[in-house]
Amino acid sequence: MNWELIGLSFITVFLAEMGDKSQLAAIALGGCSKSPRAVFFGSVTALILASFLGVLIGGQMAAFLPAQALKAIAAIGFAILGVRLLWGQFGSSNN
Repeated sequence: MNWELIGLSFITVFLAEMGDKSQLAAIALGGCSKSPRAVFFGSVTALILASFLGVLIGGQMAAFLPAQALKAIAAIGFAILGVRLLWGQFGSSNN
């Protein structure tokens, strides 16, 4: 078992999820629910399933594309999201 990769994956996902919409939704559901344990297990199950699908799709894509191409696609995707967020932020203040 590759403990370094497990640790890196844990840290990356943990930091990415801090303050995320899913965490805020879990806080809201846990606060208004009479069963916070059910909210916890539902949230954990959803995160596990989403991560599983991401790994599965990433593994399938890696069979067809080299790692450099996957990294480039991810970088371009994040850059587009960032530009769209900035564009929306500054575009809405001009109206």
